Amino acid sequence: MSAKVAKSNKSASKEPSALAKLYLIGYNAVQVGGWSYILYQLVNYYLLQGPEFRAQITLWDYTQVAVIIFQNAAFVEILNAAFGLVKSNPVVTGFQVFSRMMVVVGVVMATPTGKVSPGLPIALFAWAITEIIRYGYYALNIVKVVPHFVVFLRYTTFIVLYPIGVTGELLCFWWAQSYARENSVWSTVMPNKWNATFSYLAFLWIVMLGYIPIFPQLYLHMFAQRRKILGGASSAVGAASVQKKKAH
Repeated sequence: MSAKVAKSNKSASKEPSALAKLYLIGYNAVQVGGWSYILYQLVNYYLLQGPEFRAQITLWDYTQVAVIIFQNAAFVEILNAAFGLVKSNPVVTGFQVFSRMMVVVGVVMATPTGKVSPGLPIALFAWAITEIIRYGYYALNIVKVVPHFVVFLRYTTFIVLYPIGVTGELLCFWWAQSYARENSVWSTVMPNKWNATFSYLAFLWIVMLGYIPIFPQLYLHMFAQRRKILGGASSAVGAASVQKKKAH
């Protein structure tokens, strides 16, 4: 009995404080609002406005403020994981956040070709839907009121959206490297006061090639999470049904 009590107390001690919960709910709610606005901008730009509007302004110029704010704000998630406010793996979270920040800051903002890449709308579309669902799930999970359809969306939509998002990201990289190949931007050659050299073009290729071993691992990790959450729920329902039949 005492062991159970100790275990219960240990679990309770891991629960975030009321202030931490309030902060997490607020952060996730703000992100839901931000990415909902970005999704609206995408719909408005491509479906609600005419070609005259798109001729006057690029998608990046139209969405850049919101994208820069809400995508880079995801850096906070690494801190949340590192300080134990959430149960996410800091390393996995770090890669996912930095890969997107790299696309926004190191590719789209850094090159004129990245801004007009056909991968940009693809990536933003996948990111927006993913983040609305993900942050909404997190916020509801904190108050322990998560409808089953939200859980299903959280652990199912990634099957399509994750590859779509990665495709958009890689297209942005590809358009950026074409510009970097023809223009010596963001690169440093020796001799210089730092006594170091850096090739932006090589860096872009290293990151792109890094998707080959890392993406499958993250994708399979999500499938494992899906089996754990949705498969576990199905098993629990099945077991409960069997027990009920035995009782009768």
